[in-house]
Amino acid sequence: MAADVKAMRHIIGILLQNEAGALARVAGMFSSRGYNIESLSVAPTDDPTVSRLTLVTTGSNAVILQIVNQLNKLIDVVRVDDMTRGEHLERELVLAKLRVDPARRDALRGYVVRTGGRVLDPSTDSFIVELLGSEAEVNGFMHEVASHGELLEVVRSGALGISRSARSLRLVTPA
Repeated sequence: MAADVKAMRHIIGILLQNEAGALARVAGMFSSRGYNIESLSVAPTDDPTVSRLTLVTTGSNAVILQIVNQLNKLIDVVRVDDMTRGEHLERELVLAKLRVDPARRDALRGYVVRTGGRVLDPSTDSFIVELLGSEAEVNGFMHEVASHGELLEVVRSGALGISRSARSLRLVTPA
């Protein structure tokens, strides 16, 4: 029972009809019930009538079940999957602009490359770097690059997730 009460981070995938106001209805459902959206990413799928929404929120198992049930009641929602319940892959993109002391430029460049990131713009007074990784990897990366210089700007995409199982969050049309 205690595991059910513990608030956990969940990545929820939603297939949504690509209609005006559909995203607003999803956001409104969260707002009206006092749930927080930590990150949100929406893009079209291979089917132009359907968009894929990836949402990150935190809650107990009971709260997440309630969220999923409420989402399934929305007219524009086609399918919902709490990917956190099974094996999944998660990625987030971060772009960071740093003011870097010239004496630390090589150390920063080396760290970025070792972690799988890229230096996109090594201008004389700042660096723009990117990294693609899990939330934990991005958080660690941000902490470390901040020790090499002054963080001027940070842009994060929010999490994207995909299930590793054979099931897919995809609209299946009859042949």
